Amino acid sequence: MSGTDTGRLNRWRLILGKYAADQLAFSGGASGVEDGDNAMENGISCVDLEELLDFLYSRDQGEDVRREGGTGASRLTAATWITRIRKLFPKETVEILERQALENYGMKELLTDKEVLEKLEPNQELLKTILQLKHLMKGEVLEAARRIVKKVAQEIAEKLNQDIRRSLLGKIDRNASHPVPSIRNLDIKKTIRRNLKHYDQENERLQLEQVYFYGRTRRYSQWRVILAVDESGSMLDSVIHSAVLAGIFAKLPMLDTRLVIFDTQVVDLSAHLDDPVATLMSIQLGGGTFIAGALQYCESLVEYPHRTMVVLISDLCEGASPQGLLQVSGSIIESGAKLICLTALDKDANPAYDRQMAQRLAALGAHVGAMTPEALGDFMGSVMNG
Repeated sequence: MSGTDTGRLNRWRLILGKYAADQLAFSGGASGVEDGDNAMENGISCVDLEELLDFLYSRDQGEDVRREGGTGASRLTAATWITRIRKLFPKETVEILERQALENYGMKELLTDKEVLEKLEPNQELLKTILQLKHLMKGEVLEAARRIVKKVAQEIAEKLNQDIRRSLLGKIDRNASHPVPSIRNLDIKKTIRRNLKHYDQENERLQLEQVYFYGRTRRYSQWRVILAVDESGSMLDSVIHSAVLAGIFAKLPMLDTRLVIFDTQVVDLSAHLDDPVATLMSIQLGGGTFIAGALQYCESLVEYPHRTMVVLISDLCEGASPQGLLQVSGSIIESGAKLICLTALDKDANPAYDRQMAQRLAALGAHVGAMTPEALGDFMGSVMNG
């Protein structure tokens, strides 16, 4: 049998699992899965591979896969499993295995063991899981979780910050020069006009002694933006992005930012906007939904309606009377404040919401739609500059 055939058979054997051992044994000495290769990198054989995969996927059979004790050679624990899959598999595969371990098989020990937690790949999926299971953490484990939350929140903020600041820091003012050079603000006509006297006729070349840029009109008369975020479990991506977004808004001079999260109760997190870790770790997921109550609280924060935007981030599935939600929404709109209802606020803006309620709110004059954080920044910028 060729090396290519051996590799293919061994791959199929790994897919089928240990229950196929009697019908399909590993070929090539149980050591190779690569075409024509009888030795895995780092000395890991197909048997080792099967043991690592079996530690996770045997849970489908309801088996007890803990292997700390006994007299056999295997000593797999969650900690050694994490270490070995990271040594063996590429990063993308490791992330899939970790996510399935947490989401599909409830391996909570991954988040209650400091050693294991610190080996997990920091990403938004891990952040979501930490927020869902943080009640199980304490001591050093909780501190390790906080470090992961901080790292992932910073990565999200770095991705959003530039686009958000560009949207909100003002529109281009073509009557003033800008002291900070940027290709986006290059005033090409003025640059050519002012440098025509330096035109080199012999070489037919325009020599630029000074380059001019447009200025930006910055409006420092503050707008108050109130983010009201539904913290039900289905809104977790939106909660994360909203918390990070509120921290970015809080650093902009033209915005006075408030952050409110709610289920059936309302929690004002405005005092923690400079600390995304404190904000995110304050989230309590699940419970009912009382949107009208949250908007009533937001209405109490409106001081100058014509310079206020209330941004409701929710699936609009009201747990109380729909009429109450419509009444308080109408009151906010009639005051002159802008009511913006976002049905999604993750990076992909995948909407899942009560479409009938969305239509009724839009009929009142609310701005309703699914937006990414960048699109929200553009929309807010157009409102402020309009």
